[in-house]
Amino acid sequence: MIRLWRVYDPPSSSDGVRILVDRLWPRGLTKERARVGAWRRDLAPSDGLRRWYGHDPARFTRFRERYRLELLQRREALATIAIQAERTTVTLLYAAKDSSRSNAAVLRELIEEVLGGGIAKGRSGRGPAARAGRGTRAS
Repeated sequence: MIRLWRVYDPPSSSDGVRILVDRLWPRGLTKERARVGAWRRDLAPSDGLRRWYGHDPARFTRFRERYRLELLQRREALATIAIQAERTTVTLLYAAKDSSRSNAAVLRELIEEVLGGGIAKGRSGRGPAARAGRGTRAS
């Protein structure tokens, strides 16, 4: 299961593995208070894309498209998160105020497609690592 949680909100006992997926550390937040299990900057939008988007709702659709393309270049990292999500609860942490238009929401959407076989339809079905493995193409 994959949850989204704003990193500034207090941690919950049901969070499972807490993974920060922002490129920058959240302002004013200590590591102790954040209780981040892993910081996956490699799964955050590129600096150029992040700056271009600027959390402008009018740009979200294009941001989503461009970010998904970036993520598809990081299939092994996606597979790692997908495998964790099959085994336990994974909470993707983000700093944005709008959860529905955050990079974490796009990332969750893509990982859930991996778990459902959406990235590599017709593959062997040997789990998310196979579905998100090298040499596959997005549908």
